[in-house]
Formats: sequence, structure tokens, C-alpha cells
Amino acid sequence: MAKNKQKIAITGSKLLKKITCFDSIVYEYLENEMIIMYFNRLIPELSVSNLEESLDFYKCAGFKIEYERPENKFAFISLGEAQFMLQEKTKNDKWELAPLEYPFGNGVNFQIEVDNVETIYNSLKNCGYKIAFDIEENWYRQDEKLLGNKEFLIQDPDGYLLRFSEDLGEKGTI
Repeated sequence: MAKNKQKIAITGSKLLKKITCFDSIVYEYLENEMIIMYFNRLIPELSVSNLEESLDFYKCAGFKIEYERPENKFAFISLGEAQFMLQEKTKNDKWELAPLEYPFGNGVNFQIEVDNVETIYNSLKNCGYKIAFDIEENWYRQDEKLLGNKEFLIQDPDGYLLRFSEDLGEKGTI
């Protein structure tokens, strides 16, 4: 079972709050059950020019908002086991070491493994977003075997390049 989907049933709890613990686990108490969300060891935090526009894009791609800090224009989002933090840029942003220019994240792409790449592709097209590279099947050599992916690339509103990828398994040896 994927870590961020694990649920532990408890009884009698009607608390509706989130508590962050020292070991980076968030406990969310719902009526009669407790959901545990685990944070990945690597979670990219993306500086964005407009948080609402970014959230519209990521929600269209199937991401859900795990939590927000509206006063900081910050959101923590996830899709399956993929996690991002989004923070709207400010004038005196201590994290900005050099001026950010479009496309943000130039030189990196984020590969996000999903169960059904066509669903996300169609959703993003229906929302009016421009696809950078249409869906294609690619096979990548890993030592003596080939690993297959069905994938497409798209830029988010700030130009971060995302590669949504569906695992196609392995192909014989080379």
C-alpha cells in the first residue's frame, strides 16, 4: 500500500484538525477514522507567479490540495505519491537567489508516474492547456533490459516542464 494512502481506523474521534509531528507526519482526524499522510524525502517547492492560476492547472491535472497557508500564498499538493509545494513569489523572497524569468525551472523536467496518462492528457487539453509533446511510447535502456513509458510533456503556467508517465513494464533484453 502506498504510504500516503494508508488509513488507520480508530473509533470515537470527531476532531477535524491536522497536527504536524516532529517526524514529518500529518495526522488528519476525520469522523471515526484517522488518515496518515507521509511526506516524501524529496518534495520540490516551486516558486510561482500566481498561486491561483497554478492551482487551477494542477487541479486540472488531477492533483489535490493537501493543505494551504493562504496568508503565505502557499499550497501543498499531491497526485498519488507525487508531491509539490507551491509558493507565490514575493518582492523580498529569501529563496530567490537570482531573478526568475519564464520559463521557471529551465533545464529540469519532473517525471510524474500516473496510472492512466491519457486521462490526465485529455483533462489538460479540455481545460485549454497547450501540450508541449503529445503522448508517445518510449523505451529506455536499463542495463540489458528496456523499460517502457507512455508519456507526454506539458509546461505549467510558469513554464515548469512536467512529464506525465505511465509504466508499460519491461521489454526483452538487448
